[in-house]
Amino acid sequence: MTQLKSALEGAITPEMQFVAEQESLAPQRVREEVGRGRMVIPANRTRLEKGLRPIGIGVAARTKINANIGKSALVGDTGGELDKLHTAVKYGADTVMDLSTGEGIDAVRQRIIAATDVPVGTVPIYHVAQQLDDIADMRPQQFLDVVVQQAQQGVDYMTVHCALLKEHLPLTEGRITGIVSRGGALMARWMTAHDRQNPLYTIFDDLCDVFRRYDVTWSLGDGLRPGCLADATDEAQLAELKVMGQLARRARQRGCQVMVEGPGHVPMDQIERNVRLEQKWCDEAPFYVLGPVVTDVAPGYDHITSAIGGAMAAWHGAAMLCYVTPKEHLGLPDLDDVRQGVIAYKIAAHAADVARGRPGARQRDDAISRARFRFDWEEQFRLALDGETARRMRAETAPEETGKTAEYCSMCGPKFCSMRATAELRGPRQ
Repeated sequence: MTQLKSALEGAITPEMQFVAEQESLAPQRVREEVGRGRMVIPANRTRLEKGLRPIGIGVAARTKINANIGKSALVGDTGGELDKLHTAVKYGADTVMDLSTGEGIDAVRQRIIAATDVPVGTVPIYHVAQQLDDIADMRPQQFLDVVVQQAQQGVDYMTVHCALLKEHLPLTEGRITGIVSRGGALMARWMTAHDRQNPLYTIFDDLCDVFRRYDVTWSLGDGLRPGCLADATDEAQLAELKVMGQLARRARQRGCQVMVEGPGHVPMDQIERNVRLEQKWCDEAPFYVLGPVVTDVAPGYDHITSAIGGAMAAWHGAAMLCYVTPKEHLGLPDLDDVRQGVIAYKIAAHAADVARGRPGARQRDDAISRARFRFDWEEQFRLALDGETARRMRAETAPEETGKTAEYCSMCGPKFCSMRATAELRGPRQ
């Protein structure tokens, strides 16, 4: 029984119960959302007895964020990636994806899964490509074998670029940046070399059988996501999205949970349309977006340009945001890049949850505002998304002896502090 099949049969699983408690929802509501396909609970059954902390990803739940980690063929090691994992989870990542390439990635993945209690995702085509000199040499059975291996390891959700079809490739010829998805580019290479249909599309039902066996959640990969504003919401992207909707229905019919990946680089005025089209064509399957980046002119600051888009996408109904770090488009992120990326996306997700009226979302905002008005610095640091940074910044400018209790900051000082003046107008605190 998968979470989806259990929900359709009227059963509330322990994972649904846990999600309901975390989201302040009725268990029956969670079961209904899972049964409709509007919520997924990525929980490989091999991890359920090993301390996995289930989460719900869907429009009825709070907005989740994913942090990509993993070494490249040029940079990184297992220890460093584990440090990134712990940093990402510490600052609030709800899931992590191991996108490792290069040698030894099987061992890296295994250690990441063993070291965390959050859901772990992968892109299996990277593992297959690492085994071959040329992806064109891949046989469909090789891909299936890798999926089985990763499912047995405990991977909770997998991104598979099976909706990018041979007939879509000519639609990318007028793009500025072409195909920017690594998985999409690998499949395009295979189809061009063989002049045949995407093999992952061809074996889709076989993949569903594996996913159902372990209750691995589908993440239908967008191999034709736009890599710049000029390519956003074009014919290629939308053609693939329609196929994603068809495959999402097929996967559900075979008992599998499904979420759908989205762009990419999208101007602010096109974000709502992207979300609405996914909801319409994919029967409201949870939408998992990369950003989106809303302007292409800020390399080194794309955690900001994408968090803007992420907040808007979540406000309109995206269920999970894949973080972007300051190193996006420039190189493999280091530990501090991971921290900055996670914090930027926690801000985006939380802002969207407040705007969408998620249960309890604004309580933290109101609490920190009350602490701010009381000049209760310690309580502010405790409630802050990154209290360590807030404490450090306060210490850099606050008087050493009185900084912890001073009823002002170095911006205004005691004479021009408006909140202090307001408090004095109100009289002594009761």
